[in-house]
Amino acid sequence: MGKKNQRNTKSRIVSAAWKLFYEQGYEDTTVDEIVEESGTSKGSFYHYFEGKDALLSSLSYLFDEKYQELMENMDQNMDSFDQLIYLNQELFTMIENSISLDLLARLYSSQLVTKGEKHLLDRDRYYYKILKQIVKKGQEKGELRSDKSANELTKIYALCERALLYDWCICNGEYSLKSYAREMMPMFLEKLKVKYIN
Repeated sequence: MGKKNQRNTKSRIVSAAWKLFYEQGYEDTTVDEIVEESGTSKGSFYHYFEGKDALLSSLSYLFDEKYQELMENMDQNMDSFDQLIYLNQELFTMIENSISLDLLARLYSSQLVTKGEKHLLDRDRYYYKILKQIVKKGQEKGELRSDKSANELTKIYALCERALLYDWCICNGEYSLKSYAREMMPMFLEKLKVKYIN
């Protein structure tokens, strides 16, 4: 099986799982239902995942897929700051509309106590690579400050997103994530702009 087919199979399983988790809840979704929804096999499922619980950490994979889709459709003429805000708004819209708040909270709590790999911090994720690429271009074009490294600015962006998601979780989703982020992210990220270099 080629790498592309493997990615497609895993992607179908992850997408189907999170769709079912959102529609019927995590506890009420079975591996058999995920296999049926994804159009794959039980063998394929267990090739990628030890069980249903292993899918909790796959949310970062789903986010990366969303970023890939967004990058294909994003207006490349936007400046780098606006691109970062655009990506945040689109990701948070997807989260608000298709990710169960309970599961997002589970993911965050599992990342706090896990001793192994912390998927949300994995610098090899597409998420970090694309953010760093946007930041570097912004620095080269004089739109974003260059007294800090692209890695540092990317970390600041990711930290702001995690803070907003965490707050949304502990507030039980009592407000619109997308609307709140539309107000807060530009404020948080304003100091990434060139004019704030001392």
